[in-house]
Amino acid sequence: MDLNAQKEKFSEAYVRAVAATAGFGIGQPEIDDDSVDLTIYGRGRNGKNRSPRLDIQLKCTAKTETIDEKDFFSFKLKIKNYNDLIGEDFLTPRLLIVVRVPEEPIDWTTSTEEELLLRHCGYWISLRDHPATDNTCSVTLKIPREQIFSVNALKTLMTRIGNGDIP
Repeated sequence: MDLNAQKEKFSEAYVRAVAATAGFGIGQPEIDDDSVDLTIYGRGRNGKNRSPRLDIQLKCTAKTETIDEKDFFSFKLKIKNYNDLIGEDFLTPRLLIVVRVPEEPIDWTTSTEEELLLRHCGYWISLRDHPATDNTCSVTLKIPREQIFSVNALKTLMTRIGNGDIP
């Protein structure tokens, strides 16, 4: 498997682990032509509405220079993905999740009898309110480092979606 495929599968495994731990299901479109790699869904009531859903675009990076500021890191997103994620006119909210990994795949995981450690972590960002751009190749995003895609973050996001508060 080439490195890009490894990154894709690792980031998918990261999101699946977080969703499973939080008690949510995962669906995957047969074809990713709309910048949706996975859909996270809840069953029953989350907030005032039932069965919240969240569409996810996944990216993975091993670039150590992406951590360039205390509160944010830069990530270059292809313009097609950017255009597919911006705007408020989606039935299901969309997030971009960028998973950071070490440079060497051998360093991505450690397993013992006590734990399975995945390095480093994923960060989420909503591009809902981002403007259209004249860029033709890519857009560099500033992703808040505080927005770690964790079990608690996912539960909060799904409750917000269930209450009609779209991230």
